[in-house]
Amino acid sequence: MLDYLGINDKLEHGLAYFSLALLPALHESRRRLLWIAPALAALGVLLEYGQRLSPGRDFEIGDMAADAAGVALGIAAGWRARASFAARCLRGEGHSG
Repeated sequence: MLDYLGINDKLEHGLAYFSLALLPALHESRRRLLWIAPALAALGVLLEYGQRLSPGRDFEIGDMAADAAGVALGIAAGWRARASFAARCLRGEGHSG
């Protein structure tokens, strides 16, 4: 189905794992993210190896790299958003309910 959109496969992988990493990065402590981020990257690797067992699916190391890059970017974006929100709150510009 996604093939009809004409989006690069690696971009799809990166965006999926960006989303998976962004959500906990917005909420969880940095300490907890120290195991969440590698776990998400490992998930990408394991799922890619699982594709070797699925007829019609391709195993690609590039997909694993795109997954890991998505995780790294998602964590970075989440940290940046949290820092920005915290700075606004300290200036009195935070969420007003």
